[in-house]
Amino acid sequence: MRAWVVERPGPIESGPLRPVELPEPEPGRGEVRVRVLTCGVCRTDLHMAEGDLPPRRPRTVPGHEIVGVVDARGPEAERFAIGDRIGIAWLRRTCGRCRWCRTGRENLCPFAAFTGWDADGGFAEYAVVPEAFAYRLPGGLGDAETAPLLCAGIVGYRALKRAELPPGGRLGIYGFGASAHIVAQVAVAQGAAVHVLTRSAAARELALELGAASAGPPDAGPPELLDSAVLFAPSGDLVPVAMRALDQGGTLAVAGIHLSDVPRLGYAEELFREKQLRSVTANTRADGEEFLRLATALHVRPTVSVRPLDEADRVLADLAAGRVTGAAVLAP
Repeated sequence: MRAWVVERPGPIESGPLRPVELPEPEPGRGEVRVRVLTCGVCRTDLHMAEGDLPPRRPRTVPGHEIVGVVDARGPEAERFAIGDRIGIAWLRRTCGRCRWCRTGRENLCPFAAFTGWDADGGFAEYAVVPEAFAYRLPGGLGDAETAPLLCAGIVGYRALKRAELPPGGRLGIYGFGASAHIVAQVAVAQGAAVHVLTRSAAARELALELGAASAGPPDAGPPELLDSAVLFAPSGDLVPVAMRALDQGGTLAVAGIHLSDVPRLGYAEELFREKQLRSVTANTRADGEEFLRLATALHVRPTVSVRPLDEADRVLADLAAGRVTGAAVLAP
């Protein structure tokens, strides 16, 4: 099968991604194989290619927003039938025994494994997944529009929950890529006033089209104090900026898996009056099931640009350069 692997992590202009021919993977016990229909491109894929996320195995196939059709089942795999359309996401395996798994916090499992990092992902024609960690996909959306829901959507939704946005509250979104533009739709549909802070003029235009109350550059600040904020941009310099924009009792959730160093915070201006700063780590399967139901009910529609699998390296370069508005999706 055709696939891309991270040959040697480094700056995207150095060409860390390489096209290869690999044997079609065979599903093991409790696993299913899918023929990949689409795979969303996530900033985490870029972090892995550039080495911000240290490689966990050599020559890994990236991609963890996979929509596919089951075409083979391993021993004891009975959850899905051949021909079922399913989704493969970032969280791939947990131990099920540690205190985090036993208390509904499997996203913190120290033995967790992740698609496209610990095992080959969806920048390929076929992919394998433990069936317990795959998702039945809702109808109503095409394969390309569904793919970004499987990480950008799910993890963004967890970030929104961590930000503790009150009903009808004021939400700030810093950075406006794939995840942010999905979260904005959820928040707007639930009655929030959404203020988008991003450097990209095209992203600001999209934010307003999706119902944001305002959209401007981060240094300008929102037009009103915020109850909650989510930081999607991987820039630690924006943490104090966002904390200063919070009203008292407000919460900032940092959504990315990688963030540059955070500058020193001033207690009086940026933390006092019971402001909260929280991180977000992956998601639980319950988050995924809940979000997919909610996205269907709220008619969330990702804005996508579909590119052929053969252009995966160029798509990551476009993502690094800020040339992707909404979400990019690969199709074999």
